[in-house]
Amino acid sequence: MENWQDYAAERDVHSVVGSLKYIPNLWSPQLENERAIFVWLPESYAASDKHYPVIYMHDGQNLFDVALSFCGEWGVDETLTTLGYGGIEAIVVGIPNLGTDRCNEYSPFSDLRRGGGCGDDYLDFIVHTLKPIIDRDFRTLADREHTGIFGSSMGGLISLYAAFSHAETFGLAGVMSPSLWFANRAIFPLIQRATSASSRIYLDAGTAEGTWMLHDVQRMATLLRAKGLGERMIYVEAPGAHHTEAAWAERLSLALIFLLRGRPARPLPVGLLE
Repeated sequence: MENWQDYAAERDVHSVVGSLKYIPNLWSPQLENERAIFVWLPESYAASDKHYPVIYMHDGQNLFDVALSFCGEWGVDETLTTLGYGGIEAIVVGIPNLGTDRCNEYSPFSDLRRGGGCGDDYLDFIVHTLKPIIDRDFRTLADREHTGIFGSSMGGLISLYAAFSHAETFGLAGVMSPSLWFANRAIFPLIQRATSASSRIYLDAGTAEGTWMLHDVQRMATLLRAKGLGERMIYVEAPGAHHTEAAWAERLSLALIFLLRGRPARPLPVGLLE
């Protein structure tokens, strides 16, 4: 069993709500590097023997605490605490990026200018090293129907890729403002060639992220619908939203409700395109 510690911010100003555990250095044999791992537990965890769905989230520095964040935090802990009052609960595993290796790890495709190409190793790390540890050390619902992967921008790209490349593991995928342009839009032919799609997918973009970005995500929504996802996918456009942590935080509740409950919240806080 790993030596999980209670997280305490090193700075006076922090914003963690609830129970946040971490280990400072987890070695990845797939990537030959190490990083901290954060695990947020629902409010009911300590007082029950329940098992919970698990969402693996990228850019783990930006999820729980302003003291960790490099560009703003999502408020995952606050959002799930509120959703928990309505019976929507999950364990969240925050996987920090490693800075200059971010693009390398968040794309399976190589881009001559921006790197990439280590995405399969990164996902193998999550599936074969990290997930077994989480399932061993915490009370999880370990099946694919209760296991999700979630990210934004490049993290959205690797989450979408994981829904197809590791569909046996991830039955849920949160794909916010994905960088579909990366490596000359290599994700499109890959998904076009896929024989089927079985994961539940939340896909979105902000209308202020740029015409090309919005067009790419709309095109992906059309492609995913053609794969027969039906009610297992929603595509959301957030009016006036930019490519920022604050914008993704605003849409987080909608995404988690859909992924964990299987249907969108009503009324929708952003525009849902049918």
